Amino acid sequence: MKKTTVDEVLQQGIYGPLETKPDERRKYLGTIRERIIVALYKKQVAEAEVYPQIEQSIKEYPGAQLFLNGNMSYEELSKYVKLATKNKIEHKLVTNKEHDTEIGLVLAMDDAIDKEEILITKKEPILEKPQEKKGLLSKIFKR
Repeated sequence: MKKTTVDEVLQQGIYGPLETKPDERRKYLGTIRERIIVALYKKQVAEAEVYPQIEQSIKEYPGAQLFLNGNMSYEELSKYVKLATKNKIEHKLVTNKEHDTEIGLVLAMDDAIDKEEILITKKEPILEKPQEKKGLLSKIFKR
C-alpha cells in the first residue's frame, strides 16, 4: 500500500477526500452506476402513482438503499419514502446545491451489480398468474 504524501494530505484537507467517479456520483445521487438496480427521472417521480417496477425491485433486493433527489418537493417524494419505510429499506434525501441532476430516484446496492438497463421508461403492471377458472364439474368432483 502506498504511503500518502504531505501534498496529498494537504489536497484532501483543502478539497475533501478523493472520490471515485465524481461526475457519475453527482448524476446518480451519490452512488455510481454499477451499483444501481433501477432509476427514475424527476418527472416520473412527480407522477401520482408509484412505479410498480420500483415496488417489485424493493421486494427483490431487501438490502438495497433508496436515494431520492432532495431538490424535489416532499409531496412528490413522500409516496416513495412511505414505500421504503413499509418495506424496511434505508432511504436518503440527497441534495446537491452545485449540481442539479435530472435523476429523481435511485435504488442501489452497496456493491456492484452491473445491470444493463437501469432507467425505467414506462409503467408496466406486474403480471400475476391468472387463476384457473373452475367449472361446476370440478367443484363437484374434487381431485
